[in-house]
Amino acid sequence: MTRVLAIDLGGTNLRAAISTGDVGAMKVLSQELAPTSLDAFSARINALCAEAGSVEALGIAVPGLVEGSVCRWIPNLSFLDGVDIQALFPDLRVALGNDAQIALLAEAVEGSVKGMSDAILLAIGTGIGSAVLANGRIIAGAHGGASSFGWACADVRDHGEERSGWLERVASGRALDGLAGQIGLADGRQLIAAAQGGDLAALTSLELPARQLGTALAGAVALLDPQAVLISGGLAEALDVMQPPLLAALRRQLPPHLRGIDVKPGLFGSRAGLVGAALAGGVGEGWRQVR
Repeated sequence: MTRVLAIDLGGTNLRAAISTGDVGAMKVLSQELAPTSLDAFSARINALCAEAGSVEALGIAVPGLVEGSVCRWIPNLSFLDGVDIQALFPDLRVALGNDAQIALLAEAVEGSVKGMSDAILLAIGTGIGSAVLANGRIIAGAHGGASSFGWACADVRDHGEERSGWLERVASGRALDGLAGQIGLADGRQLIAAAQGGDLAALTSLELPARQLGTALAGAVALLDPQAVLISGGLAEALDVMQPPLLAALRRQLPPHLRGIDVKPGLFGSRAGLVGAALAGGVGEGWRQVR
């Protein structure tokens, strides 16, 4: 079996594992701070390969826009912008992908949408990442930028912003942090915990972002007719309290034949990027074709 070094690279942390095909038996090698320069990144990947021994392939998830094996725009790791990962590691077979698309690969092959041909994943944490499975293939788009759902807008009065879209500004983890502060809580995690404990102010604070998310999501569901919508990232922890207003808003904007859409958490949670990177590395360049 191919030995794959799987890398889940975020704006803050890097996680690494070695896989030989059975994702349930992956060996985690490291969880550490993300490198801050290209030299440090290259040196760390080479060191992990040496530690793992006999690595043949590299599967890597990055938080940004990719095209083939090239990082086009990685906002929080700008030293990777324009870097061809295959050229950086010529002795390895490289599979590179956006972190949400890689997470959806994990869920489509071994997780919550296994056996489905069409699904949407929203990775809602500090920001909002997204991915689409359509007819058994994870969609990249003309320039690798398909499914940038954090830029969806359901407010005609919004003037836009250079670095983040409307939905990301109103329904991401950053937005929940702001709402938490308005009722005297430290951050979004405390807001979610208070809502789950039945606190009326916290529940009320979460209702608007849930409705905004549901309203925007209706457009994607109407366009794509998926079998399921997965929520991953930090907001998945709040799905129990946000799901009722989210579904109410979603279904209100859909025709009857689409209102049965299921919105649920992913199976792998925070492990989805690492599992997907291992799967992508095992397949190679054609990893987007799930079935």
